[in-house]
Amino acid sequence: MQYADFGRFTHAVVRAIPESLTAEALRRDSASQQQVDTAAAQLETERYFSVLENTLGLRVVRLQEEEALPDCVFVEDVAVVCGDTALVTRPGAPSRRGETEAMKKALTDLDLNIVEMTDESATLDGGDVLFTGKEFFVGLSKRTNRRGAEILADAFKDYAVSTVPVLDHLHLKSFCSMAGPGLIAIGSSEAAQKALKTMQQMSDHKYDKLTVPDDAAANCIYMNLPGKGHILLHCTPEEFPESSKVFEKLKDHMLIPVPNSEKMKVDGGLTCCSVLINRPEKL
Repeated sequence: MQYADFGRFTHAVVRAIPESLTAEALRRDSASQQQVDTAAAQLETERYFSVLENTLGLRVVRLQEEEALPDCVFVEDVAVVCGDTALVTRPGAPSRRGETEAMKKALTDLDLNIVEMTDESATLDGGDVLFTGKEFFVGLSKRTNRRGAEILADAFKDYAVSTVPVLDHLHLKSFCSMAGPGLIAIGSSEAAQKALKTMQQMSDHKYDKLTVPDDAAANCIYMNLPGKGHILLHCTPEEFPESSKVFEKLKDHMLIPVPNSEKMKVDGGLTCCSVLINRPEKL
C-alpha cells in the first residue's frame, strides 16, 4: 500500500447483531450491570451500516448474525486486512473463534490472499491492531499475545510491527485509532498516554496526536475517499460532548457522528463493527 492510499476503501464487511448480545456478550468488567437495549443497539448498527453504504458509497458485505456467537457484530477482531492480504485471526476469547468461518468465506469471495492463524499458542484480536499506513502497532492484552503479533508480522512482511502493552483496557484501539494520515487520536488517561509514548519511542516515523478527553471517543474511523476527501466517523456529541469539540477542530475532515452508546456497554468501539477493504475494480 502506498501511503497516499491510506484511508482508501471500497468495501466493508459487517455483521448484524444477534439477540444474544444483550445477555451473553463478553464484558471486560463482568460486574458491569449496564443493560444493553437490543433494539436500540440494532438501530445504531443499521445507522452505521447506512453511513458506510449510502453516505460513503462503500460496497457493504453483510454477514448473517448468529445467535450462538453473541459478539459476532464485532467483526474487526476476526480479520486484519492490508493490501491484498487478509489475516484471519485466532481471537483471544475461545467463545469467539467460531466467528472466523463466515469472515473467511467473505474475504475469499473478495479474492483476497487468505492467511489463517492456525498456531494454537497464538491469540490475536483485530481490536489490538493499529495500522498507521507505515507500520503496525499490536497491543499485548488479555486477548492478544506475542505469538499472535509474530504471525501478523509474518503475514505483512512489508511493514514493521511493534508491540505495546495494554493493561487497563480491553484492546489497544479501546483508546486510540488513526484520525488521518500521520495523526493518532488518543485518549487522555494515563494508560493511553503511556501507550502512545511507547509507540512514539519504538517508531521511526513521526506522528501528530489528537488528544481527546474520553478514551472511548478516541476510537474513530478515518477514510480518504475519491470525491469526498478526508472523512472521520466519531462518537456523537451526546455521548462525548468534550471529545466532539476536539474533533470539530479538524477543519479538513468531513465529520460524521455515529451513535454507539449501546455497544459501548459491551466494550464495542466504532472500528469494531467493520472490516474495511480496498479492492478497486480490475481494469
